[in-house]
Formats: sequence, structure tokens, C-alpha cells
Amino acid sequence: MAGDAKKLQPIIIKRVKKGGHASHGGAWKIAYADFVTAMMAFFLLMWLLGSTTEGDKKGIADFFGSPLKVAMQGGSGSGDSSSVVKGGGKDLTRETGQVKSGDVEAQKRTFNLRALKEEQRKAERARLEELKDKVTKVLANNPQLSSLGGQIKLDMTLEGLRIQIADEEGRPMFDSGSAVVKPYMKQLLRELGNVLSEVPNRLTLEGHTDAQPFPGGDRGYSNWELSADRANASRRELNLGGLPEARTLRVQGLAASKLLDPKQPESPINRRISIIVMNRDAEDAVLKNLPPEDPAPAPADAATEISPSSSATKPR
Repeated sequence: MAGDAKKLQPIIIKRVKKGGHASHGGAWKIAYADFVTAMMAFFLLMWLLGSTTEGDKKGIADFFGSPLKVAMQGGSGSGDSSSVVKGGGKDLTRETGQVKSGDVEAQKRTFNLRALKEEQRKAERARLEELKDKVTKVLANNPQLSSLGGQIKLDMTLEGLRIQIADEEGRPMFDSGSAVVKPYMKQLLRELGNVLSEVPNRLTLEGHTDAQPFPGGDRGYSNWELSADRANASRRELNLGGLPEARTLRVQGLAASKLLDPKQPESPINRRISIIVMNRDAEDAVLKNLPPEDPAPAPADAATEISPSSSATKPR
């Protein structure tokens, strides 16, 4: 019976069910982070090499070529070995940082260019001052033009030398509503053309009217057209006096937009011709369509009137 009991003992089979793939944990994240860090260090090294001066590179190369020699040189004498490549750049003995040689050269060129322009401005202003004195003397010493002295005003502006010829009660430059130049005005403009031909500066001519509306201006022709025609007629007289045509850069009519006497908008003094002998800055501004540069506050120059009795001038 005992033998039968052993034969009837049940057999137990254990079956292990295999589940999904086991989790890999975070090991891949660490490897990826190491890779990203290495790439960042590589690109940082490339950027540093690209922005390092030749002097710095040479100092670093010397250090890695013979570090013991450079270290001993840095620690000899004074015993200061705190910095191997002290100042960087080409001079390795300097304690402070150095500017790139290219930057220094650029700064020098900029400084020299500004100094040259400033010298040119001073020379040009002196030349225009001489021209102002010459115009004053020529017109004041001319018996036929001396009577027009009160109508001529000269002053220095940011654009250059401005010569203004204004109407006077009973002695206009043009007939009312006309662009035909009066005989004495022709003589004056031709004399100015002869004097202005002696300087290389280019000119701007501006025509101005008073604020009285032009008769029939609503039909097309107005003070704008009249002022432009008068400025152009004045240009022709300057050319007949000897001024080369190429010297005129701009002719414009401004009507009553820039009154000389705003308190009396219909005063004869507002009817005028302005001749501006332009400096280089003003000329460049016209050619580039930019506002003229004010390099420095210009001294307040009083306008000058031509004295009918002598060559002396008096402020306006």
C-alpha cells in the first residue's frame, strides 16, 4: 500500500508567464546628456578659437608646446606666476587686456577722417567769409549798384553763404505778377554771377513772394509758379554774368511759405530772391536727399546790408 501511495502522488508543474519587455531604466538618458554636453563644449571651443586674436593663440600654443618652460618664465624674477598669458594679444608681458589691432586701426582711420572733415569745413567757411567780404565791397563800390545796398542782405547759414535780394517800395525787382527782370536787377545779378564764378561752390536759387494771392491763381498759375519763374530768370542772368551753368544745383519757388517778415505778410521785403552758395555738407544733402548735417553750433552771424555810401557793413 505504501508503494501505491507514492505512485499516486500528484505532479505539480509550475508555468512562468513571460510579460512585456522590461524597462531599460534611465541609462540612455545619461548617455544622451553626455553627448549633448560634448557637442556644446565642441561648438563653444570653435567659437572661442574664431574670436581669439593671433597673439592669444600664439601664447596658448607656446604654453601647450612647452608648459614647463612657460610656467618657469612666468614665475621667475618677481615670483608672480598667477597668469601665464597675462594680457593676451601680441604682447604677452602685459597684465591688462589688449584691443585687437584691426579695431585700433579702424578707430585711427575714423578719427583721422573726422579731423580731415573738420579741417575742410573750417577752410570752406573761411573761403565763404572771404567771398562775403568781396561781394560786399564790389557792390558797395559800384556807383550804379550802390543805391541797391539796402535791398541786399548777406549772412552765413548752415547751408553756406546766403545772398538775399529783396524788393523795396517803389523799386521792385520784377513787375507785379511778372517774371521779367528789371534792368537794374539784371546788372546786379550779372555782377554777382561774375564774382560767384571765382569759387567752386554750387548754388541754390530760391524765389519768394509775399502772401498776396496771385490774380487768377485758381486757374492754375499761382505764386508757386511765379516764384519758380523768377528764380529761374535770375539764374539766367547769373549765367550771362559769367557763372557756369553747371554750378547751379537747385532752382525752386517757395511762394509765401518762408516769409522774411511774418508780421507783415504782404510787405515788399517778402518778395525776394535768395542765392545760397552751398558748403559741401549742404551740397551732399541735396544730392543724397538728406537734411544737412550740423557739425557744430555755428556762431550767430548778423546779416549784412550793403551800405550805399561806403564799403562798410552794418548788421540788420
